[in-house]
Amino acid sequence: MDEADRQLLRRSRVRLVSELQVVLLWDALLSRELFTPDMIEDIQRAGSGSRRDQARQLIIDLETRGSQALPLFISCLEDTGQDGLASFLRTSRHSAKLSKPTPGNPTPVVLRPEPPRPVDTGSGGFSDVCAPKTLKGNGDLAYVLDADPCGHCLIINNVNFCPDSGHSTRAGSNVDCEKLRRRFSLLRFSVEVQCDLTAKALVELARRDHSALDCCVVVILSHGCQASHLQFPGAVYGTDGCPVSVERIVNIFNGTGCPSLGGKPKLFFIQACGGGQKDHGFEVASTSPEDRLSGSNPETDATPFQEGSGTMDQPDAMSSLPTPSDIFVSYSTFPGFVSWRDTKSGSWYVETLDSIFEQWAHVEDLQSLLLRVANAVSVKGIYKQMPGCFNFLRKKLFFKTQ
Repeated sequence: MDEADRQLLRRSRVRLVSELQVVLLWDALLSRELFTPDMIEDIQRAGSGSRRDQARQLIIDLETRGSQALPLFISCLEDTGQDGLASFLRTSRHSAKLSKPTPGNPTPVVLRPEPPRPVDTGSGGFSDVCAPKTLKGNGDLAYVLDADPCGHCLIINNVNFCPDSGHSTRAGSNVDCEKLRRRFSLLRFSVEVQCDLTAKALVELARRDHSALDCCVVVILSHGCQASHLQFPGAVYGTDGCPVSVERIVNIFNGTGCPSLGGKPKLFFIQACGGGQKDHGFEVASTSPEDRLSGSNPETDATPFQEGSGTMDQPDAMSSLPTPSDIFVSYSTFPGFVSWRDTKSGSWYVETLDSIFEQWAHVEDLQSLLLRVANAVSVKGIYKQMPGCFNFLRKKLFFKTQ
């Protein structure tokens, strides 16, 4: 697919995800050999399997299906009665081609720019797209992510815990894991998933040579608890039931523990409870009905904090961070509080993170993206959840989008 078609699909993604009736398309996509049966099954299993998740994955995968993928897709839309979307894509594609200079048309047709369309942020509000091009690629203001891949991304997905650990199976975590695997792959990271582990995998990643890479990402999906700390609160559990403090995890990747990542951004995303408190929130003007009545069955990733308990990782939690620069730690919840996870659709935090990154990662820096995530998660559900972060980055970070 050429760049113009690819950019058209990306600009149109919000509308396509909102309106596309994917169930009507499967036979048409197969008959035109745009996708194989196995590819169709993968799309149908995307995310939670909802229409929106399937539509989103279909549009993403369409970019890989050759130079004629977009016109063939438009024909499939026409064949299935989705004429509004077909006309929109065909007209937009024709206009884009008219505006390109060619040997027979040296002076491009000047098109009146369309006002920026509001884009749903996923939190009930709308914003206009505005790309900070003056920052991207500027080594003084933003990290430069030129390597391909940008760096390693390790996802530790702890689902099944030892019977003696006292922790329940984390149903829905595999949905989170798959969303993040796809997301960071699209952001040009080399993604590795390891399941049901202790802290050893982190040490192995830190020992690798990152000299030719520009960034490192660590994602931990597990049960968690409160822990004493100096800089970074909280601890996460290995499947053996032993807690490992977030501070210790971060220290593994500091300038002493991993010299080849010195001066490079090191990003940590923690989906785990920060404690056992449940936040009922406070009353505001109104909340949407869908937030009050989600119809889901959320669980927590919490283990109560017991001061002075012999099972707590106190010595490791007290270790200091000698070089805190270029560190970014994103927590799914405020320290001391539970983090909600739906047993079917995954955690509130990861579901929102994936959606926000899809819509905004091509124009906004990491901290702005996480502000959107915090805003969207904070209005969900009867109980409340407030994501947050510890930012020790020296520059803005823009992901390398395709």
